[in-house]
Amino acid sequence: MRRYGPAVLLALVGAAILRVSLFSDLYLRYVQVGLRPYLVVSGVVLVLLAVVVAVLVRTAGEQEDPEDLEDPENPESHPGHTHGPAGPRVAWFLTLPALALLLFPPPALGSYSADREADRRAARGVGTFPALPAGNPLDLSLGDFGSRAVYDSGRSLKGRTVRLTGFVTRDAGGTWYVTRLLVSCCAADATTAKAEVRGAGAPPVDTWVTVTGTWHPEGEPGSDAAWPPVLDATSVRRVPQPDNPYEKR
Repeated sequence: MRRYGPAVLLALVGAAILRVSLFSDLYLRYVQVGLRPYLVVSGVVLVLLAVVVAVLVRTAGEQEDPEDLEDPENPESHPGHTHGPAGPRVAWFLTLPALALLLFPPPALGSYSADREADRRAARGVGTFPALPAGNPLDLSLGDFGSRAVYDSGRSLKGRTVRLTGFVTRDAGGTWYVTRLLVSCCAADATTAKAEVRGAGAPPVDTWVTVTGTWHPEGEPGSDAAWPPVLDATSVRRVPQPDNPYEKR
C-alpha cells in the first residue's frame, strides 16, 4: 500500500481544498471571495492527479515480474524493505497535516493576530473624505471608521451615531476594543483596524459584537493621540461570527 502514498496525499490535499471552497464558505477564513474559483479548480486538479498517479502505480505493479518481487539474495527486493521507488514508510506521516486540514479546518485569525499587528499602520495623509450617507445609526466598517477618525480633517464622524461589528480584544491595562482584520488578498497579509470602546463592559476576548455609539475625538487628525479611535458606546450586542470575518483593505 505504501506505493500509493503520493496518490493518497494528493487526494487528501485536494479534498481539503474542495471542502473549504466548494462545499462551504470556510475558504473566507484564508482568502478573499474572488479567489474561490481558483481554489475549486486547484482542488479538482489535485484529486484528478491523485487518480492518475494511483492508476499509473497500479499499472506498473501489474507489469512487474513476480520473480523480481522477492529475491532472497537481494535485500532491496524484499517486501519489508523501507526504501525503493515507493519511498520510506515514514512518508505516510506527510498525510497527517492534509488529513487534519480536511477534518479540522483552523479558525479565522483572532485577537492574537490583531495584537501582533497593533503597532503596524500604513502612513496616510490627512485630508477630507467623501460625505457619509444620511441616517443614524450608520453602519461602518472598522477600516472606514478608523480612517475617518484619525485622518479626516473635515471631521465627518462628528455628531453621527455609528454601528461597528468586530471581535473583542483587550490590552494589558484592561482597555477593550472592537477589532477587525483587514486583508488585501489572504489572511497572510492581514492588518488590524480597531476602536477603543468606552462606557460599556467588555465581553470575553474574541467574542463577536456589534457596538453602537458616537465617535469621541482624541488629538489632532493624523497625530499619535488620534490612534486608536474611541467610541462612546450606547449599546453592545453579541452577534455570530460573520461568514467572512475579514474586511477588504
